[in-house]
Amino acid sequence: MQQSAIIGNVLNELADVIAQMSNEEYTKCSLHLSGATIGQHTRHIIELFQCLHDGYYVGTVNYENRKRDIRIETDRDIAIICIEGISSNIYKEDKPVVLEAEFGGTTMISVNSSYNRELIYNLEHTIHHMALIRVGIHELTSISLSEKFGVAPSTIEYRRKCVQ
Repeated sequence: MQQSAIIGNVLNELADVIAQMSNEEYTKCSLHLSGATIGQHTRHIIELFQCLHDGYYVGTVNYENRKRDIRIETDRDIAIICIEGISSNIYKEDKPVVLEAEFGGTTMISVNSSYNRELIYNLEHTIHHMALIRVGIHELTSISLSEKFGVAPSTIEYRRKCVQ
């Protein structure tokens, strides 16, 4: 359950930052993100957690089956509500799940995994996208970010040790 608390903290940090920006900033195309928006990266994070949540109950997770709900990427208030929902629903008992992935539209690969393993994958994935969001925030807003926003915990620890 420790990973759930860590994920909740990371998601809360993301929601807090999104709450500081305007919808215009949230939906503005970023030159440094190849024309993507902060909202698009946020939607991607949210929908992977939603896929894991839905897959938990049927025992199969397929991240390609995202809803791609444009409202999440265009309305920061909806994104924040979704993040809060994820944070309050990630505390589940670990259990086996099958991860399905499609490659090239024709090849389906299935591998055994577990809910906790997929939570960790989603945490790593979230931090990666938060690093990209950080780039967009610096380009499009005047929001000050913590030095930990979008940085892996292992990198933070490494940097801390290097300073000593």
